[in-house]
Amino acid sequence: MTKNPHAHLSRRERQIMDVIYSRGKATAAEVLENMPSPPGYSAVRAMLRLLEEKGYVRHEQDGPRYIYLPTLSRDKARQSAMKQMLQTFFDNSTEQAVAALIDMTRSKMTRGELDRLSQLIEKARKEGR
Repeated sequence: MTKNPHAHLSRRERQIMDVIYSRGKATAAEVLENMPSPPGYSAVRAMLRLLEEKGYVRHEQDGPRYIYLPTLSRDKARQSAMKQMLQTFFDNSTEQAVAALIDMTRSKMTRGELDRLSQLIEKARKEGR
């Protein structure tokens, strides 16, 4: 099943996906062990089934266990989430999104991070984007 770009993830679903991405694959028990303040085992299983229906994960059977794997690479999932965020909250404006991120994190950004952002902007200018 392909990922539905309109299917939103709940906080718990995002936590599950974080576990699966960090491990590369995981059983329901492994997800449960690695979630912050985890719900019960049956709730994790239900959320994994829902994530599979939404197209975010697939499973392979290993004896009696299901092993869940992401259907998209983390980079592709990140791009999809960023596109959705840009559309939903910033009217597709990269400028507004970047300005909001900088405003939120200004006091936490290091000189090196600011320099790298400046370099990315300069590179985009040279490439005519």
